[in-house]
Amino acid sequence: MSVTFAQGFSAAGVEAGISSIKGKKDLALVVNDGPLDAAAGVFTANRFCAAPVQWTRKIVADGHVKAVILNSGGANACTGQPGYEQSKATAQKVAALVGAKDSDIAVCSTGLIGELLPLDHVLSGADKAFAALADTAQAGADASHAIMTTDTKPKTVELEGSNGFRVGGMVKGSGMIAPQLATMLCVITTDAVVSAGQLQAALNTGVEMSFNRIDVDGCMSTNDTVLLLASGASGIEPDPDEFNELVAQATASLARQIVGDGEGASHDIRVKVTGATTEDAALACGRAVAASNLLKCAIFGNDPNWGRIVSSLGTVPPEVAPYDSNKVTVDVNGVRICENGGAGRDRSEVDMTPREVHIDIDLHAGNAEATVWTDDLTHEYVHINADYES
Repeated sequence: MSVTFAQGFSAAGVEAGISSIKGKKDLALVVNDGPLDAAAGVFTANRFCAAPVQWTRKIVADGHVKAVILNSGGANACTGQPGYEQSKATAQKVAALVGAKDSDIAVCSTGLIGELLPLDHVLSGADKAFAALADTAQAGADASHAIMTTDTKPKTVELEGSNGFRVGGMVKGSGMIAPQLATMLCVITTDAVVSAGQLQAALNTGVEMSFNRIDVDGCMSTNDTVLLLASGASGIEPDPDEFNELVAQATASLARQIVGDGEGASHDIRVKVTGATTEDAALACGRAVAASNLLKCAIFGNDPNWGRIVSSLGTVPPEVAPYDSNKVTVDVNGVRICENGGAGRDRSEVDMTPREVHIDIDLHAGNAEATVWTDDLTHEYVHINADYES
């Protein structure tokens, strides 16, 4: 049911004629029917952040969002003041439809950078989406399809707390995925009775442990937006720790689904670093390995090339991650192919046929650890991005 799994939310996904792909659903609307309208958000760190990011970051600051309108088919990024005015006009349109202030309407876009949206299609699509609003599973599914670009499938999550409150969500993302979020639009909903402050704290932690720990191609987007909305419709005030855990589970599931749908990918790669002096050190090492295009290409070729792993590991400065390279071990799918910084068992012993490849690195320098997920790079990735149309 996606975003409609939680009580108090209605959604729609419609064809508005924004995308260049004929017949594609390309506009989604999610409305919080209350009684609460608490909200939190996390956004891209890219300095060329898109107009809808600029708009939505500002309106989420007060902790209230009544509705979110999202489009695929165009990013509205690097479009200057005219692009910002488009986001504002879109918010004003939705506000009039749902009976709210435009300062309570979030706007999200994804697609090609550098072009204004066909605003008339966006606005007429908003009318169409408003007319189609429903709290059904199909409405949630339609919304999750409408935000897709190069995604091959919708990505959703549904979770329920021990006393009955619910968390649901949807995300799009397949390429231009790197830490500090990814190329993604994400809306997570809950019917729990929680404050905006609690939402923001839970979302910050969840995002840091999930969306900020995936890497498909090392490219940071201009449009990343993650929103967490609470309707309070269940009337349930959850245990704070359980609520935080469910939000973390939701973001982890959605992030993992992004990796599983990486553009053209044939392997999902888990890089786990243990034995670090601090979690930050482990994370820096994991990200360095996950970002290696050489390694990604080797994995595509079913080659567990440990030399590419340790060479990437060695780029992390010692002041960030202190360790002795002569003590490092590397296992790939359970086979120790690097022992004490040198050759271990023959890499031909590694079974590379599973979709998941597990790379386990032990620095033997401490007790901290971190995990990062990435994909391999394939011929199909090149084809997708050489011919990309939103």
